[in-house]
Amino acid sequence: MPASLVRLKVTLDHVEPTVMRRVVVPFRIKLPRLHEVLQAAMGWSNSHLYEFRIRDVGFGPADQDWGDGPLDARKISLLAAIEDIAAKSFKYLYDFGDGWTHSINIERTFPVIGLAEPMLLEATGRCPPEDISGPWGYQEFREALADPTHGRHAELVKWWGSEDYDPDKANFAELNKAVDDVPAKWTRKSCRKI
Repeated sequence: MPASLVRLKVTLDHVEPTVMRRVVVPFRIKLPRLHEVLQAAMGWSNSHLYEFRIRDVGFGPADQDWGDGPLDARKISLLAAIEDIAAKSFKYLYDFGDGWTHSINIERTFPVIGLAEPMLLEATGRCPPEDISGPWGYQEFREALADPTHGRHAELVKWWGSEDYDPDKANFAELNKAVDDVPAKWTRKSCRKI
């Protein structure tokens, strides 16, 4: 297959309002780099473990302590991971403690024209804060911030730093810059190895 790009629709499962991103990445991107792009696009902090689940196969960080854990994500590209089984969608799990699950749909592939770098095309909804105890904790967080009589209002305002949180507002400019900055990290890593 000649060099191509793929447009992915990434939706955070089990949260309201909808948190969705559309990104374009090289189809031959290695899975750890795809993880970095998704972290930037969603607004996550990349401070927890991750796994891609493609049908019944898991790919994640290499770790001997996991034993029968996921396959080493460093050794496979997105294209190679889905090519043999013709998957059109897969799951991306982030922060096993909080249990954030993302559904990723492959919307379209197209030839590379110019640079083949990741791009953020669309951002809907604000990503939940890290370490909020997953979807159920996120719901309680939003309810508590919005209701001064909620039993956890003062605690969560102190933790968050304000009562101001708009779950509908994704800061596209900030997320776009974060995605644009990801390839520069890869270049710096490559330079150090020489």
